[in-house]
Amino acid sequence: MNGNKKRAYLIAASLVLTFILLRIFLHLSPNTNLEIGPYQIHHLFTGLLLIIFAGIPLVLFNCDDRLLDFASILFGMGLSMALDEWVYLIVTDGSDSAYLLPVSFWGGTLLVGLVFVYIIVLSLYSRKPTGNKSKYHD
Repeated sequence: MNGNKKRAYLIAASLVLTFILLRIFLHLSPNTNLEIGPYQIHHLFTGLLLIIFAGIPLVLFNCDDRLLDFASILFGMGLSMALDEWVYLIVTDGSDSAYLLPVSFWGGTLLVGLVFVYIIVLSLYSRKPTGNKSKYHD
């Protein structure tokens, strides 16, 4: 399996696994919040930081490297955290109890599911590297 396909599968697996574990943890402990001073930091924002720090190396570098595999896992985790809260923060009041509402769960499930399918479809239809350089390659 080439590096790009492997990283696609790492992103997809960490996306789904993070969603499942996050939902279980916050269902069992619904009043768990990250608060810095007067600010409540939703996991959407933590997820965006992971997307930034893991996604940029994934775009800039193309090699078969364990660090890029690790970045793929972090990217999938961050994407999952952001997608999980997207519908919840749009359609509810953002409270801990609203996070447990069906609209929050099914919204997160739908978004994570759609992105999972998107990743798998793209990875299945991605081309294998041919070793031939295109006229645009340095």
